[in-house]
Amino acid sequence: MIKLLSALAFIFSTFFFSSFAHAQAEQQIKTEIQKKLGANVKVRGVSAAPVPGLYEVLVGNEVFYTDASGKYLIQGEIIELASGKNITEQRQADLNRIKWTDLNQANAIKTVRGNGSRQLAVFSDPNCGYCKRLEKSLQQLDNVTVYTYLVPILGADSVQKSKLISCASDPYKAYMDWMINGIAPSGKSDCSTPLDKNVTFAKTYGITGTPTLFFIDGSRFPGAVQISDIEKKFSSLK
Repeated sequence: MIKLLSALAFIFSTFFFSSFAHAQAEQQIKTEIQKKLGANVKVRGVSAAPVPGLYEVLVGNEVFYTDASGKYLIQGEIIELASGKNITEQRQADLNRIKWTDLNQANAIKTVRGNGSRQLAVFSDPNCGYCKRLEKSLQQLDNVTVYTYLVPILGADSVQKSKLISCASDPYKAYMDWMINGIAPSGKSDCSTPLDKNVTFAKTYGITGTPTLFFIDGSRFPGAVQISDIEKKFSSLK
């Protein structure tokens, strides 16, 4: 019994000190990388990568790699040859994922088509050309509920248009009139809007461009995504 307890104590102490050493090494690398990148770049964390000798470096939501000395910063993808799995791509997707429940649907323009069973969130700027292209494509979707969050990030005119759309008696119609038909929004713009909340959410979750789409599993699709890719994603969620 005493021998068993001694063995367990040895295993525990070995594991503890090994974990402590790894954590200490990762902190040292983080400090070294941060020092070299400067105060304007925030290193979120450093952890061991799946490849021996490499460490993952998180800068914002971007994945980089470095060596044990922190001397090099490597930009690229790790692909497991046996399976063909892109480890970096999967890691990036996980980092970009959000909780669907974190989205405040009261801050969005809600559109229901068909039975509305499939759900999609879109972050859009009214002056974004790719957003207009996406909106035209989204007209092809059926049985979907789309939550459009206006995030006027392209300048003062985007802010003004977003206010006019939000303050319209029918925000959805005002939005579609502009995005699809090119009819500029008009009317009052001094009502209470969720625009500041939407912009804050975008900054918090690293939404730096429009359009950006989110599905109910939290996955993020940036850019004017093809309808075929949206349908494929919906199918994977069933």
